[in-house]
Amino acid sequence: MLNRIILFITLICITIQPLTAKDAKEMTVEGLFYMDMSPVDITFKDGVITNITRKEKLDGSANIYIAPGLFDNQINGYAGVSFAFAGGELTLDGIRKATKALWKDGVTTYMPTVTTNSDEVFMANLPVIADAVNDPKHYGTIPGIHVEGPYISPIDGFRGAHPKQFVRLPDWDEFSKYQKAAKGTIIQVTVAPEIDGAMDFIKQCSMNNILVALGHHNGNADQVKQAADLGAATCTHLGNGCANMINRHNNPLWPQLADDRLMISIICDGFHLRPEEIKTFWRAKGTNRTMITSDVTSYAALPPGEYKTPHGETIELTPEGLLHYPAQKVLYGSASPITKGVGHIIKVTGCSLQEAIQMASTNQANLYGLDDRGVLETGKRADIILFTIDDYKVNIKKTIVNGHVVYEQ
Repeated sequence: MLNRIILFITLICITIQPLTAKDAKEMTVEGLFYMDMSPVDITFKDGVITNITRKEKLDGSANIYIAPGLFDNQINGYAGVSFAFAGGELTLDGIRKATKALWKDGVTTYMPTVTTNSDEVFMANLPVIADAVNDPKHYGTIPGIHVEGPYISPIDGFRGAHPKQFVRLPDWDEFSKYQKAAKGTIIQVTVAPEIDGAMDFIKQCSMNNILVALGHHNGNADQVKQAADLGAATCTHLGNGCANMINRHNNPLWPQLADDRLMISIICDGFHLRPEEIKTFWRAKGTNRTMITSDVTSYAALPPGEYKTPHGETIELTPEGLLHYPAQKVLYGSASPITKGVGHIIKVTGCSLQEAIQMASTNQANLYGLDDRGVLETGKRADIILFTIDDYKVNIKKTIVNGHVVYEQ
């Protein structure tokens, strides 16, 4: 608990931005409240919600919903901008471009994710992303960085699309160097618990307020339990980063689903998981322990076709939006924003809009100790989205970040 409080205080210090005279203007928006579908007015000033008023009917469109902004904890890149590659090419302006595109998709909080790569790429990209964390033009949208790898399984399938030549064993000194380069803004690391040195590394992360996620691994039940005992708190895109063929009894899925201490994130883009997998994972963990993530990449905004990664691998984006790595017959991240996941999980599980929003916003805010967001309540940040839903498709009409209207259709 103390570690969570310290992390929360650190993040608040990072994300609070100076206000201008324009920010002080009081504004009111209306919509159908996502929790009970009742019409409401929500008033905010100085970036904070000041009043929520129930009303008999909406003054405008009758099918506009209002909810807290979405929180995506795994963004590898967007709109042609990559956080994971492009060593030396990533710029603050590029991150601003990606952020503005994400705002259009209702994402008001996200964690840029740096995946398995060379030391040079880590050292080049982390300082740039750290500058974006503190950039006033982001209005606190980026609370910190997610490092996915390089301390993962080297085995094909479990490794996924992470380049094998850069997969390595956990090294606390190396990671400390990365944290220093990131100016202390790395708040999550994804690790394989079964590899040599993983348990000591997880323990060090927990002692230093770095949230540990299990992912891209083939850990057995004992290893998953030990990792959770040492502080591992969640599982990165459960059901993916997994070999195509696994033992029906002894595999990494069951122990992660069975341990109530572990939350899970799942990709609900219609490609990464079958409907029955999503439904089963959700039933096993429940709404309170399930998070929707996108795992979206820089290729999301590009037209269908074949592309070469900086390491020479060929990937393909199909007209249907499937992004995959043909050489290993695995997916290569996602080309769909988290809004698609919100509609898709409602469609395949029958969960309510309230539950879907909780899994796409509230749970993430709780996990990272950001209790200033993730819900619509007085005193919370004015991170608000207004949207319609048509045939399970979420259409963002307006996005408000810390009291700023950053997108309006």
